[in-house]
Amino acid sequence: GGFPQWNAGGDACGRARRGDPAARPASQAGAAFSADGERWLLVNAAPDLRAQVEATPALWPKALRHSPIKAVVLTNADVDAVAGLLHLREGTPFALHAHARVLETLDANPIFEVVDRAVVPRLRIEPDVPFLPADAAGEPLGLAVTPFLAPGKVPLYREGQGAFATDARDGDTLGLVVEHGGRRAVWLANCAAVDDDVRERVGGADLLFMDGTLWRDDEMIAQGVGRKTGRRMGHVSMDGEDGVMARLEGVPVGRRLFVHVNNTNPAHLADGPERAELERRGWEMAFDGLEIAL
Repeated sequence: GGFPQWNAGGDACGRARRGDPAARPASQAGAAFSADGERWLLVNAAPDLRAQVEATPALWPKALRHSPIKAVVLTNADVDAVAGLLHLREGTPFALHAHARVLETLDANPIFEVVDRAVVPRLRIEPDVPFLPADAAGEPLGLAVTPFLAPGKVPLYREGQGAFATDARDGDTLGLVVEHGGRRAVWLANCAAVDDDVRERVGGADLLFMDGTLWRDDEMIAQGVGRKTGRRMGHVSMDGEDGVMARLEGVPVGRRLFVHVNNTNPAHLADGPERAELERRGWEMAFDGLEIAL
């Protein structure tokens, strides 16, 4: 829901609304990768994608009808990852890459037909099968991407359609390894647990974007704003003996950044002990407008 969240009136959100520099506002999680600085691969399409594009000069159009966004890859079908596709409906071509489970979800919802298949091909990607993202005309963007199954669950709006696990590896949640010029970045913004497979996937990465939804598993319950733990929502927490920081301690990774951070997470506050702790352990909080060159 971003930070501050529209219906969240807690202290941290209040500080963000009042312009407190220690409570920096954040939009919903997303990233864009480019090999040449001209053509971009978008990772997920958040509901506030339009505002994100307008705040990012590299993504501004360079002609009457144009976009540097040449491809989009979806890592899940959560509202936070797909709703922004509706902002991309005006007929400018790009290629859409996703797992079959995600494509089936889009196909089942007719609202996504406004993203015209005639100009936006929907392309299936397979776990552990590298692909070269290309634009709608098939011109490669110069990146190599390897999707992998990450522990997670079905989108919230599909939970009523049958039994599900919160840490399944069936294609509803993907991680991505993005490579170019011998450098490797890993995107894992949705992850239910840091098991040995996850540790192996991220090991050796030059850059890691990692799920930072909650600081502690019972955070929303403890704050009186929800009834679900992080595990129930399909998200591992930052802290704790099974949390991200503990489980990735000692795993060789270059730069480590948390993304997908819930409004309840006290790590949003730059002057808080949680932020100090994560920085002490070699982590950073990603922020809107962050640019990284590998």
